[in-house]
Amino acid sequence: MIRNIYCMNCSMPSSVVHHFIYFPGTEILRIIYQSGAVYDYFKVPSDIIEKFGKAKSKGQFLNKVIKPRFKYIRIE
Repeated sequence: MIRNIYCMNCSMPSSVVHHFIYFPGTEILRIIYQSGAVYDYFKVPSDIIEKFGKAKSKGQFLNKVIKPRFKYIRIE
């Protein structure tokens, strides 16, 4: 169970995702891309975060599971 602000695999080997932070109180997933762009995805449940953390390809998981289902905005 995710309890606090949380950064998983901050040095993950991904060509798309540099790292991500999950804010469980608000269910916001913040993705920091390799390009430096930062996006917040809203109302992402913790079970999706756990699957994302375990996914071999973070980029594919983002494109197939997260982006189509959750609203998001670019913040940087």
